[in-house]
Amino acid sequence: MKIFPFKVSKSEQETLIYQEDYEFFFYDKLHQHKEIQLSYIVKGEGTLIIGDSVNEYKANDILVIGSNLPHVFKSDQSAIEKSLMMTLFFRIDSFGESFFKLNNFNLLNTFFENCAYGFKVHSNKTVLKQLFLSLKSSSKMEQFILLFEILKVISNSKNKLLSSFVYPKNYSDTEGKRMSDVFDYSLNNFYENISLDKISEIANMTNNAFCRYFKQRTNKTYIQFLTELRIENTCKLLRKNKDLSIIEVSTLSGFNNISNFNRKFKLLKGTTPLKYRLG
Repeated sequence: MKIFPFKVSKSEQETLIYQEDYEFFFYDKLHQHKEIQLSYIVKGEGTLIIGDSVNEYKANDILVIGSNLPHVFKSDQSAIEKSLMMTLFFRIDSFGESFFKLNNFNLLNTFFENCAYGFKVHSNKTVLKQLFLSLKSSSKMEQFILLFEILKVISNSKNKLLSSFVYPKNYSDTEGKRMSDVFDYSLNNFYENISLDKISEIANMTNNAFCRYFKQRTNKTYIQFLTELRIENTCKLLRKNKDLSIIEVSTLSGFNNISNFNRKFKLLKGTTPLKYRLG
């Protein structure tokens, strides 16, 4: 299997794919696929890099990832039980090039626009959960009907975009491998002092070339990306490890200066680490 791009396994006759991922760790390589992805996280948590942003995912999240949108799931390494994700894959032309352009589907216009950036559903989750749970025991025709039920509910729900910038070109295998290596190293070593020399070496580029390359493809510097990755980890530690002090949380996430940590946290989260933990 190529790391990038990723191909959803299906026969030529299949236009809608239902898939269950039941593993300790989800597929953790940066990848993209032509299919739109609708996923319900039944169990599990971790970090989701999508487009230009670092996010968290957890149980009961409902995620929508657009066609050819680069993303990677990094499951929490402390997991003691398997993670489970239920997913529907389909293309915008799965049922005919003009199918979703029919006036009958005007309600879905915003849905498809937001797909390009990926988004998380924030309302009607109880209804959506039951629809996803029905997929496993449903026939192919019933899954087709459930897809449109899910799309209808999502289109009438409150949603939050997961990224703000999407690189307009599809990655080549070489570019995908390079970015995958950079993200993989960062996800596994963010708590250490990652120098520009080291990450440029991982990308097999000079420092200046890497800085330009990363900024063009993510619309942010590598340091900005690394800071977001560290802040997301502190958020998880603040919620789950109440016995750790703020200083300990910042240190475990790669910050060696508490003032800098507090400033970056408030900039990205709009509140202080202590208020975040309490509320």
